[in-house]
Amino acid sequence: MNQNAIKKIVIAGGGTAGWMCSAAIAKLLGKNIEVCLVESDLIPTVGVGESTIPTLHIFHDLLKISEPEFMAATNATFKLGISFEGWKQNQQSYFHSFGYIGQGCWAAGFQHFWLKGIQQGVAADIGDYCTEHVASRLGKFAVVPNQDRNHAYQLDAGLYAKFLRNFAQQNGAKRIEGMISKVNLEPTNGFIKSLTLGDGQIIEGDLFIDCTGFKGLLIEQALHTGYEDWNHWLPCDSAVAVQTELVSPIVPYTRAMAHKWGWQWQIPLQSRRGNGLVFCSKYMSDDEAKAALLNNVEGKPINEPRVIKYRTGTRRKHWNKNCVAIGLASGFIEPLESTSIHLIQQSIIRLMQNMPTKAIESCYQDDFNNKMRFEAENIRDFIVLHYYVTQRTDSDFWRYCKNMPIPASLAKRIELFKQSGHVYKAEQELFGEASWLQVMLGQGLIPQNYHPIVDSMSDDELKRFLDSIKNHVAKKANSLPSHIDFINHYCKAN
Repeated sequence: MNQNAIKKIVIAGGGTAGWMCSAAIAKLLGKNIEVCLVESDLIPTVGVGESTIPTLHIFHDLLKISEPEFMAATNATFKLGISFEGWKQNQQSYFHSFGYIGQGCWAAGFQHFWLKGIQQGVAADIGDYCTEHVASRLGKFAVVPNQDRNHAYQLDAGLYAKFLRNFAQQNGAKRIEGMISKVNLEPTNGFIKSLTLGDGQIIEGDLFIDCTGFKGLLIEQALHTGYEDWNHWLPCDSAVAVQTELVSPIVPYTRAMAHKWGWQWQIPLQSRRGNGLVFCSKYMSDDEAKAALLNNVEGKPINEPRVIKYRTGTRRKHWNKNCVAIGLASGFIEPLESTSIHLIQQSIIRLMQNMPTKAIESCYQDDFNNKMRFEAENIRDFIVLHYYVTQRTDSDFWRYCKNMPIPASLAKRIELFKQSGHVYKAEQELFGEASWLQVMLGQGLIPQNYHPIVDSMSDDELKRFLDSIKNHVAKKANSLPSHIDFINHYCKAN
């Protein structure tokens, strides 16, 4: 074995980020690397993120985690998309599903055929051409052989961390209980040498992973890495969360309901519902947010509302010296499209792909930082789109969002779609064409033109083409069992 190889990784902080790191590294690299996680039971985790996107399948496949076992352990339900209510205008809704929409050709995506169909009055709602979209409306879902895995999960984040903790420890990860009182640096190069705990214990390591949340105890407080603020593009800076009893049917999607100063989430788990209000503190106080949330939940609250403060943005470097920030320590965009767990797993996978020696090669760091920056900026643009392309003018908050300057990268995407109907997607980008398409159309952005290849079809051919896809989707969705029946059969909570 290379004498300069990383032999010990110390993870500071638990929660979803810490235990995802620990589970992955212990399972996949644990034969050669000691994994040690330090956390204190006295420090609560944020732990309110209860919604995911389909990329979590990649992480679970790597670790060979059983879907029914994981879902039963985390009180999870299936998620086929997000219902956006009141984002375009008050009282208007649209759905962002995770599935593929229609069928395009070599020159143009399906939306070009759909746009001409709309003009001619022969096309249905864009969602009628997507199985996951229709299944969501019908409250149906099942995991069947050879299907595209276009589903995600709604889960209990605390139970997920517990599930991964057990998994990590079974694979050799070591947990140390304690509060970190000091981060000790090497005087020669400024690298982290060790962590001192409150009881005086010293934890040494070769590589340190900061999962200490917003405070960034290692990456920021010790290494002063710097933070880039995105609040001018994403003005919401607070959230209040509460859990309630389950009193209505479990739907296979998350609700994102816009309100005057932000938006509210509603996430059904098997035995309870997660609720939260995301808001801008410039326009709404914490007490007003708590009252607004409690006045608009279904079922009796089962815990006290909890306020979380955050600052949207990204750490200037996610990997600095021998410290990698993962999870909230690396930055935060906001929970609107449930991307937090995705960014955690991307950081973990890329770190394992770029596992350095003790010398910490700068080429690995640069590659990691560039890729995570690219990922964060693309997700940021997708989230900003929801706020900026709105017709709401009923509050100072929405008037600000509608008129704010936006990143040039997003402005180009919007203009391209507006002029041509084309959806730009870079390689390695998280959200695909179908996601951008559904949100842009749902927010009221309708292209002025469609691709000329569509006109090679006769009017009758176009109608038959659209009808055949719609009928196939309807038949497939209708053949599925109810969401709750399938959960009870497949992954009923422990």
